[in-house]
Amino acid sequence: MASFLRLHPTDNVVVAVAGLSPGDIVDDVKIIRRIPPGHKAAVRPIKKDEPALKFGQIIGFATQDIVPGDWVHEHNIGFHAVDRDYQFEVDARDPAPLTGATFQGLRRANGKFGTRNYLGILTSVNCSATVARLIAREVEKRGLLDDYPQVDGVIPLVHGHGCGMDSKGEGYEVLKRTQWGYAANPNMGAVLMVGLGCETFQIGRWKQAYNIVESDTFRSLTIQDSGGTAKAIEAGVAAVRDLLPAANAVKRETAPASELMLALQCGGSDGYSGITANPALGAAVDILVAHGGTAILSETPEIYGAEHLLTRRASPEVGKKLLERIRWWEDYTRRNAGSMNNNPSPGNKAGGLTTILEKSLGAAAKGGTTRLKAVVEYAEPVNAKGFVFMDTPGYDPVSATGQVAGGANILCFTTGRGSAYGCKPTPSIKLATNTPVYERMLDDMDINCGDVLDGVSIADKGQEIFDHILKIASGMRSKSEKLGYGDAEFVPWQIGATM
Repeated sequence: MASFLRLHPTDNVVVAVAGLSPGDIVDDVKIIRRIPPGHKAAVRPIKKDEPALKFGQIIGFATQDIVPGDWVHEHNIGFHAVDRDYQFEVDARDPAPLTGATFQGLRRANGKFGTRNYLGILTSVNCSATVARLIAREVEKRGLLDDYPQVDGVIPLVHGHGCGMDSKGEGYEVLKRTQWGYAANPNMGAVLMVGLGCETFQIGRWKQAYNIVESDTFRSLTIQDSGGTAKAIEAGVAAVRDLLPAANAVKRETAPASELMLALQCGGSDGYSGITANPALGAAVDILVAHGGTAILSETPEIYGAEHLLTRRASPEVGKKLLERIRWWEDYTRRNAGSMNNNPSPGNKAGGLTTILEKSLGAAAKGGTTRLKAVVEYAEPVNAKGFVFMDTPGYDPVSATGQVAGGANILCFTTGRGSAYGCKPTPSIKLATNTPVYERMLDDMDINCGDVLDGVSIADKGQEIFDHILKIASGMRSKSEKLGYGDAEFVPWQIGATM
């Protein structure tokens, strides 16, 4: 293992792989202060207001003169917006097609393939959340799933709004799209929608918007029309009993990898994220795209400062749509007295990340190297094949909820600090950026990407990740599934005023 990494010839900082001590020699420079693992050391003088460079890109500006050998972090590096050179198409490339990769999937009536088979209980409003949970509890207590082995479980997917909101506008539309996206996700075998009855988000209006009819895979009810809580629970249990036969009537069959839609997430990122797990996941994305599959990069605040690298992979139309979302986020943070640099989190900074510019350059690596085919809004159906961007917040549960609503049937989640996360109905694969967190949280982590620092190539690690994706898609349980994560991680993005 090298003691440090220079990520680009023009960089004036290097990354300490396992920590550096005073007196260590790095690139002919004597270290003058302890540098924690994953953090940065200056290898050239950086005068006040001059940029610090990592990945060959600006990650911040010196707030004081920094001498070679010193620790480079938030005590001497600050953030301000940077004018970027937005170009289009110059790095857009389509990979040579690959064939032969398959998984054992669940074919739906519309021809799409699921990787899991859940019966979901959705709620129109927070007021029906308890009833939804109690229906699921009664189904489990009564053993209704015992005769339906193809059903992976009954999941109450509850949320915190649905009323006290405008019945028109952005907030309502986002919730409407999200609910439909979950109901239509190929990992759902059947759905029960539960409401109160008097809320703003009316089930009838939602059904009309998407031409949803009651069937052997969809039912709905309200607490008020059912006659109260106890009767609504019984009605819900009866509806689940009616839905289970159709949900169970599936078998896994061979499907091409082109039927996979992979959500890309990172959380609890650290200084290794952009060096190990994120580029390795990007290599897996390139393999998936070459097989005709789809990958969704998201978390718009966490590509801020790296968006110019994505526009270079896009047509002018697609690239400008991405920039429109960046401008929306700049305005959104201003309106809410925030800053795009409010991200990274304290944990990210403890792991070596200093500014959002640095974090974003590493986060964008999850998206691989192929052409950016489309930019979609939160929870919008993803219809394009290849590499796609979805506008979401950086907060992982909210972001992943949008991706699953968009159609993602599998998810990869990189973490350096040790994020605890799972997702139903879509299985989540956890990728550790470093060996210590992998070994410390072995029950949570699926793949160790820390061995990239020991010499495993990004290409080989990407192939390992891709092969594991196929196994999980075929029914093998991920670590987060074995732990039972996913029941509480449905978090639709709440935009606009709560009234």
